[in-house]
Amino acid sequence: MEAIDIVRKARNPNRLKSKDYIKYLCKPFVEFHGDRLYSDDKAIVAGIGMIDEHSVVIIGQQKDCNFGMSNPEGYRKVLRLIDYAQKYKMPVITLIDTPGADCGIEAEQRGQSGAIANCIYKFSQLKIPTLSIVIGEGGSGGALALGVTDELWMLENSVYSILSPEGFASILWRDTNKKDEAAKLMRLTSQELMEDGFVDNIIREDGGELYHLKNEILKFLEKNYLISTDKILKKRHSKYRKILGG
Repeated sequence: MEAIDIVRKARNPNRLKSKDYIKYLCKPFVEFHGDRLYSDDKAIVAGIGMIDEHSVVIIGQQKDCNFGMSNPEGYRKVLRLIDYAQKYKMPVITLIDTPGADCGIEAEQRGQSGAIANCIYKFSQLKIPTLSIVIGEGGSGGALALGVTDELWMLENSVYSILSPEGFASILWRDTNKKDEAAKLMRLTSQELMEDGFVDNIIREDGGELYHLKNEILKFLEKNYLISTDKILKKRHSKYRKILGG
């Protein structure tokens, strides 16, 4: 299968979305709303849930709300939830599914870049276990804001990249028709990113991805339950130093 075919699968409008995963994983789930400053961004679904006996904070990008492109208030809602998770020592799970952050002028006026930067910084410093899962399309800073975690997983037919193949082709060749070639060069598929050392786990998509994902999450939570704060931070920082070549 070509890379562009996987991009199309990741973008399929009938693909499972964050709310579908949350509904399956968490019983019960209590959703939080708003950033306590401006408004509630419905492109971010966030709250507290129980995955079997484990209490977690779960945050997802909802692709059918503004195509999953969050505004600053969405990222500030994320910050609000991870502060809550830190206070009550609950693991954080994020579900990534966005082509990128909202790039409209109003988002910029309300502090889009600062909100994303604050998310990246705060996730890097959390003293609790964190996990991010790309369930569809993971693009640009909009995805990275939820992706600086202890482990990064991907669904088998998801993609994760600095920008879209169309954007890559437009910058490199000034021709969006070369998106197929761009997708191949970008190495944005789950298997390629696993080979390159960016991804820690691939969840196979064989019709049972909800079941597979829940089982893997339970293993992650049980494995990380008794890890010390110092070990969590050391492991996380080592992971990103290695990715950055440090």
